[in-house]
Amino acid sequence: MRVADVFKIGIGPSSSHTVGPMRAARQFAADLESRQQEITRVHVDLYGSLALTGRGHGTDRAVLLGLAGFVPETVDPDAARNVTDVVASRRSLHLPNGTHVAFDPATDIVFRMRETLPRHPNGMRFEAFSNDALVASVEYYSVGGGAVEGPGFEPDAATAALPYDFASAAELLAIAEANVWAIWEVVRANECAVQTAAELDAYLVSIWTTMQQCIERGLATEGILPGGLNVRRRAPRLYGKFRSATAGDRLEAMDFVNVMAMAVNEENAAGGRVVTAPTNGAAGVIPAVLSYYRDYVPGATEAGITRFLLTAAAIGMLYKRNASISGAEVGCQGEVGVACSMAAAGLVAAQNGTNAQIEHAAEIAMEHNLGMTCDPIGGLVQIPCIERNAMGAVKAINASRMAMVEEDYQISLDQVIRVMFETGRDMQAKYKETSLGGLAVSVVEC
Repeated sequence: MRVADVFKIGIGPSSSHTVGPMRAARQFAADLESRQQEITRVHVDLYGSLALTGRGHGTDRAVLLGLAGFVPETVDPDAARNVTDVVASRRSLHLPNGTHVAFDPATDIVFRMRETLPRHPNGMRFEAFSNDALVASVEYYSVGGGAVEGPGFEPDAATAALPYDFASAAELLAIAEANVWAIWEVVRANECAVQTAAELDAYLVSIWTTMQQCIERGLATEGILPGGLNVRRRAPRLYGKFRSATAGDRLEAMDFVNVMAMAVNEENAAGGRVVTAPTNGAAGVIPAVLSYYRDYVPGATEAGITRFLLTAAAIGMLYKRNASISGAEVGCQGEVGVACSMAAAGLVAAQNGTNAQIEHAAEIAMEHNLGMTCDPIGGLVQIPCIERNAMGAVKAINASRMAMVEEDYQISLDQVIRVMFETGRDMQAKYKETSLGGLAVSVVEC
């Protein structure tokens, strides 16, 4: 598994509901180019969580954009809105190869809310027709963090063999000890086996730069978030209060972290460009904690930011490999909970903590996110998601501080990952990104 499997650049509001379906749609459209038959119509069925919360998460828009040839990494969020409006009005679109096909989003994207496909709650089926004849039918699954399973997508395990591959935290720690390395050095050695050091460093710079740009947009943009809940952006106002606060406030750093996290997730909720870390719904945790490191930790350096990102990636890989980062599969413990665990570990590494302290910080952070539900009101990544990122960021900092004081602990990271996954499997479906229970049904829509 690679760093790019954990950190991706895309658009909001959801990695599993927006980024994944856009990638799947783009792959399906690309595969159609090799067919001999003339394609005259395309149809999409969305299942499970993609159907239940797909409208609020922008899944229909993402599918349309993918079919039109756009990819999450480069699509302009503002231009994307114009494309979707044009397709809806014309009831047709151009596939990437220039083929003109009939496509009415109102009837050719069907939300099958009472049905699920067998492999994952986030299932979708794409069909292509030549006149009335079905010529292609493909199923894809958006499994979290923008990752897709289905034809044309290699699973993470199918990537080139890495020299220091690890399947558990115990294996990761053993590899590090055998080579007298820090955890981040294990990840770097694996990455440099398949790309140059310069390429890796450039990618990490692009990730951190995109995070900072997202914060800046979130701090500067006011207004009401889309979707109908009439949620007002608060980050600009809170940032103004933070800057004008009386000097010497002992909780200044916590206010700072709250604002940074909320700025990112308000941008995400608006469909802006974010870094999936490890999901869009949890995209604010790591940028907020990294900003805290940069501005509040004495001696912070660019090298420390690199250590943070590589270490956080290692922790994210463990959750992806042994549990899940899909809110539809395990609840928000798999999104904000995992991001909190990654950030706690990364912050310890940035401060040159020991490998044992890194593992302990990651374990503490998840231990106190176990059982967190995913119950977005109105199917929108707004309430409680925006504030939840702020809480996750503060909790990550606390976990790192606790871990760096004492290395004596009894629960391992592998154990807590296993418990998280078991908890997610036992959780009722109505608490897992279906908007059928919890906070999602506590607000009466007028």
